[in-house]
Amino acid sequence: MKARGTKRWLLAALAAAFVISYFSPHYNRYYLGVAMDVGIAIIMAVSLNLINGYTGQFSLGHAGFMAVGGFTAAKLTLVTSDAMFPVSLVFGGLMAAITGLIVGVPSLRLRGDYLAIVTLGFGEIIRVIFQNSQAFGAATGLTGIPRLTTIFWVWGAAAVTVYVVTSMVNSTYGRGFICVHDDEVAASAIGVNPTRYKVTAFVTGAFFAGVAGALYAHQKSVMQPDGFGFIRSIDFVVMVILGGMGRTGGVIAAAVVLTLLPEFLRQFASYRMIIYSLLIIGLMMARPQGLFSVGKKTTASV
Repeated sequence: MKARGTKRWLLAALAAAFVISYFSPHYNRYYLGVAMDVGIAIIMAVSLNLINGYTGQFSLGHAGFMAVGGFTAAKLTLVTSDAMFPVSLVFGGLMAAITGLIVGVPSLRLRGDYLAIVTLGFGEIIRVIFQNSQAFGAATGLTGIPRLTTIFWVWGAAAVTVYVVTSMVNSTYGRGFICVHDDEVAASAIGVNPTRYKVTAFVTGAFFAGVAGALYAHQKSVMQPDGFGFIRSIDFVVMVILGGMGRTGGVIAAAVVLTLLPEFLRQFASYRMIIYSLLIIGLMMARPQGLFSVGKKTTASV
């Protein structure tokens, strides 16, 4: 999608989020909660797609950055005031980005399975640190977090995430991400620094994951370390793979489907996760290249 079209989509999404948020007191709280869960999933999936899809890395620790953003933003709000909520969102994103830089610089010189194992290890380290930190409630986590997240904040942040990622990859600088994805050796030969591009993607993805974590914390009113383990990261990886690596529109669709699917299966409480898993397996067997992938991609798309 061209920059002008992306800006139109951004403005339309922000306007729709504002209107829905304005009338939200008249809506069912359950449906509002699900809608916010969908928006947070979109932020996580699109930010991970920049790393796994466009840059060709394989990160398994994205939930760790979500935890960093959520815990730090919630702590800031608790020790200050509700008026600091917008600052908390940015602060959570920045702390996650710094963590992403710390993780990315030593690990992104690796490739493939080695990178996946290292990011998995870092994600678990982050979770264990929060689990043993008294300042963040240790294993109990943080409770009593004010519920400040609204449809406007979630879907506004989702729209900005999609806009930033799409604009980055479609820019002249962003072609380096595609270049690194296709062939790191060839990229180095023409003067592109693969490590710099991988770290840039990693830090940017971590920032938006941190923002998503901050929104999640102020939506659920509680943050527990156990909710950000390996399985949570796998959920986001499945969204990226199912939607089509490097296909933003497909990743958004997969995030929506995989967030809503468990809700539709609640009537089958005893067998919900079994049916959910079988449906994912069926989708992957029917469309192993992703729901919206139509061939080899060389440019970004929404």
